[in-house]
Amino acid sequence: MAERTQTPGPAQAPTDTHAAAAAAAEADPGRFWLDAARAVTWIDPPRSAHADTGNGLVDWFPGATLNTAHNALDRHVGAGLGEQAALLYVSATTGREHAYSYRELLDQVRRAAGALRDLGVGRGDRVLIYLPMIPEAVVSMLACARLGAVHAVVFGGFGAAELAARIDDAQPSVVVTATGGLEPGRTVPYLPLLDAALAEADWRPRHVVVVDRPEVCEPAGRTVGWPEHRWAELLADAEPADCVPVPATDPLYILYTSGTTGAPKGIVRDNGGHAVAMSWCMPHVYGIGAGDVVFAASDIGWVVGHSFIVYGPLLAGATAVLFEGKPVGTPDAGAFWDVVERHRVSVLLTAPTAMRAIRREDPRAELLAGYDLSSLRGIFLAGERLDPDTQQWLCDVQPAPVVNNWWQTETGWPVISNFLGLTYFPPRPGSSTKPVPGFTVAILGHDGKPVAPGQEGDVCLRLPLPPGTLTSVWGDEDRLARSYLTEHPGYYCSGDGGHVDDDGYVYILGRTDDVMNVAGHRMSSGQIETAIAEHPGVSECAVVGARDELKGQRPYAIVVPEVAYAERVAELATEVGDLVRRRVGPIAALGGVSVVPALPKTRSGKIVRRCLRQILDGDDPDVPPTIENPAVVTDLTIRLAADSPTRSPS
Repeated sequence: MAERTQTPGPAQAPTDTHAAAAAAAEADPGRFWLDAARAVTWIDPPRSAHADTGNGLVDWFPGATLNTAHNALDRHVGAGLGEQAALLYVSATTGREHAYSYRELLDQVRRAAGALRDLGVGRGDRVLIYLPMIPEAVVSMLACARLGAVHAVVFGGFGAAELAARIDDAQPSVVVTATGGLEPGRTVPYLPLLDAALAEADWRPRHVVVVDRPEVCEPAGRTVGWPEHRWAELLADAEPADCVPVPATDPLYILYTSGTTGAPKGIVRDNGGHAVAMSWCMPHVYGIGAGDVVFAASDIGWVVGHSFIVYGPLLAGATAVLFEGKPVGTPDAGAFWDVVERHRVSVLLTAPTAMRAIRREDPRAELLAGYDLSSLRGIFLAGERLDPDTQQWLCDVQPAPVVNNWWQTETGWPVISNFLGLTYFPPRPGSSTKPVPGFTVAILGHDGKPVAPGQEGDVCLRLPLPPGTLTSVWGDEDRLARSYLTEHPGYYCSGDGGHVDDDGYVYILGRTDDVMNVAGHRMSSGQIETAIAEHPGVSECAVVGARDELKGQRPYAIVVPEVAYAERVAELATEVGDLVRRRVGPIAALGGVSVVPALPKTRSGKIVRRCLRQILDGDDPDVPPTIENPAVVTDLTIRLAADSPTRSPS
């Protein structure tokens, strides 16, 4: 298949505003971010940009004070935006919708903050939020920010053992939960999971608050050994709480990284740096301002939900969509487009996995064609590698620019992107485009030195990092250094590999532990996956390095077929092997190809390659607690162990 390129989006501005912003941030980062801080309402404005912490990171805006919830709600109401929609709750699972104005959302948050205050929550206390995608989740987060408390959101329905580990790590004074969540065709009761977690945890919160959902009843005969309250009753009796001034360097939230095994790793975000970073990136990266509508099709348990369902849109005076549903199955592959049309969405953010699922269900975009997407100015895809074929398909079936951007839980906002508020660059397949102003990206070899353009290496960010990035790992400074700061001194090491071309476009190839050593040649799984994804019969694929006595490792491909190829398994396996030899070269000859119905993924949509590698190596798969579909691992263990025509060496 010939290499295809994305149709260019908006015409490039006559002056390179991206280059100007990047140069200003590079020349004097303190001045650049102090200027950006003017977009935030401060109680005590910052007099200096940052102070060293001694570990390579910095504290942003020391000595300044603010309140994040005030910046997200109160100031907009005071500026006359009280009747504008702040939050659009769209539940595809129940059919219910509600538009919360800024004034209405502020009232809910003030009462929730008052209720938490009555339970003894104050500045610095932790509140663990274990809720589905319902308005109370957003209200709880903002209520914590209003009090200067620290929220730790855990994905609703998370397993009891992992929930217990997060309770012990964060040591919350209050847990806010619900009777349950809703998945296509089933309910997920939360209270039995929370009860089991609290029975296992060493830490005991002072109070538990439960949001009653009519679709999920409390288990009959349930007994609890802790004070438990109903959300509606608490808010009905609560006196509204005012904002508590907090230092800019105080923590706003703890967010545990997905895919974690062993002890939880809680990424800490501050108040001041976070508010400034969100306020800067909304207009400059996403082109979003007051009155625009942002649809981040994610979950509040992930960083996308924190940054672009809750804080980013509200800090910008925009409208955020809170979507309870799936890209397919609630009710069909047109669910996202329906939300875009009915609510005049300006920007859509989601994961490549979601778009691949939509494409698989609606390959000719027949459902999409029935919707008016004229309001949509851009689609931003992040969270995993975006294969060029999916990017091109999206460009072909709808007119908005498709932006492949890269960032992490740790960074909190995009590191590499294209821009709707700065220069829009002609996209290149497989590239996340250019570094965001404020970030200095370096591709380093094993010797810690920058590699030449086109050569693969470790994707690193020069220290200090800009505002809004991690400030610590909760309760474990040694782990902060060990995980991110020691491998390449002077740099934050992302754990991803990639390269930069001669024009400064950055290509992310995946986790560095996905690098294979084949007969002394190092190659990334992403490099081979890009070639495989060109085949029209491939919906999704994962390549891992399986043990090989002769070569050390051989790349092995696990492929999910398009519907049209579901009955042409042997043919597809052969063609995929031939394609890799042509596109990558003989050294990348596949050790085998398996065609399977589905790949194991975390709830955030990331393929769990470690499980695939362990299965192929004959080991028991280490199934992470964040996996969305554990039954798939069992199925793959049987399939990949079988000697079938779909597993023939190429």
